[in-house]
Amino acid sequence: MTTSDAISLFLKDEAATIRLGEDLALALKAGDCLALSGDLGAGKSSLARAILRAMADDEGLEVPSPTFTLVQSYDLRIPISHFDLYRLGDPAELTELGFDEALQNGICLVEWPEMAESELPTQRIALTLEHEGKGRRATIMASGMQFLRIRRVLAIRDFLDDSGYPAAKRRFLTGDASLRAYEAIYPKAGSQRIILMDWPPLAEGPPVLDGKPYPKVAHLAENAYPFVAIADTLRKDGFAAPEVYRVDYNKGILLIEDLGSDGVLDAHGQPIIERYRESVACLARLHALKLPHDIPVGKGHVHHIPDFDRTAMKMEVRLVLDWHLPWKRQGVPATEAERAEYLAIWDALIDELATAEKNLLLRDFHSPNIIWREHESGIRKIGLIDFQDAMIGPTAYDLASIVQDARVTIEPDLFRQLMDDYLTLRRAQGGFDEAGFMKAWAIMSVQRNCKLAGLWVRLLQRDGKPGYLKHMPRTLSYLNVALKHETLAPLRDWCARAGIGQNES
Repeated sequence: MTTSDAISLFLKDEAATIRLGEDLALALKAGDCLALSGDLGAGKSSLARAILRAMADDEGLEVPSPTFTLVQSYDLRIPISHFDLYRLGDPAELTELGFDEALQNGICLVEWPEMAESELPTQRIALTLEHEGKGRRATIMASGMQFLRIRRVLAIRDFLDDSGYPAAKRRFLTGDASLRAYEAIYPKAGSQRIILMDWPPLAEGPPVLDGKPYPKVAHLAENAYPFVAIADTLRKDGFAAPEVYRVDYNKGILLIEDLGSDGVLDAHGQPIIERYRESVACLARLHALKLPHDIPVGKGHVHHIPDFDRTAMKMEVRLVLDWHLPWKRQGVPATEAERAEYLAIWDALIDELATAEKNLLLRDFHSPNIIWREHESGIRKIGLIDFQDAMIGPTAYDLASIVQDARVTIEPDLFRQLMDDYLTLRRAQGGFDEAGFMKAWAIMSVQRNCKLAGLWVRLLQRDGKPGYLKHMPRTLSYLNVALKHETLAPLRDWCARAGIGQNES
């Protein structure tokens, strides 16, 4: 390790040691070995206990010393094995204790690592505690992604200190398919939680089209400005979007309002009809408003809401060609003729959208991103989150997102109920071109489901995330529904020849 890999922290008291443990619990991932060194009484056990209790989100968790058992295991959000090697007779005994298996499946906390130095992984986090005055000095050595993760959670701790929350308790909340993560923050004992969004800046990826990386072509938000701008605008129009209490745009750290934890699915993961109907009513209200393209945000910054343009739409539907077809055909790619015909069909379909109703579309308006607020009324019963990628485009896209929820099956009866609810509300607003909207709905539904049919495969093959593949049958079923519209006849024929949709098992 180089000197740049070292972090030195003064811990003035036991509370500071506990806070460091809570921070490290957010930084550690499966496969990490945290080696804790220091004299007797230096605080190794205190730090390990704080990590375990934070990971369990249980301050009363019993954490017995593994001095005599040598290892104590915990089945937590990430499994953790706590080793104390002080009484280890021979370094080779570490294998007998199940160290390798524990590290493969989770995290290993190791006190007295010096007793088995030769058996521990070289790629580990080394933390040394030493007495210093009335406190302790913690020195952390790490490299690569481990080092970056630790630096990040400590930067967030500094952000909380600067925000007036030096003693805030932090707990893991969730991560999403992107690289954003969320923490629950409790400013002081017994206080109501607020949410911290961790959105680290990322280097641009490789160019995929016209010299631009995928996020720029698909108009994905690359910093916090779009989130803050859209949140402010939605709140001004009466919608329940989180208030942003504090933000560091350069570092990508935000403190935001907690809208609640109830969703629109029941305990078995099935749609709660009332909540979906209220969600559709909220969407109908949003689509009746005209929102600006340009929104001032921060000091001197203006967020321009991008258009859901031809380039972005075609980039997304290419996922069928690049990922779905080769997967379905066991590695055989689409032919050049198939690609050319498919993309020409999409050019014609996008032309059909020229007269479609266009306004703000949230982009991912479905069950993971909807908060149910029981004690509110009207549109404020629906909490809106994860809208940083919002665009100006055919409003029908968001209706397709919710009535064909990608992560839960919307049965035909509920689908018809939701469509009828939306259309009834829009008719009552006046000036609504229902036929034009339904044509746009069919095109946007197919566009979204073509994207997802490729995305699930990309998440499996490129990103090592096989869990998303369970959504494929649902996605293809939704695709078949939208393909029935007469405007989609050319694409329906292409899909039939390619074996996508109705002919897929």
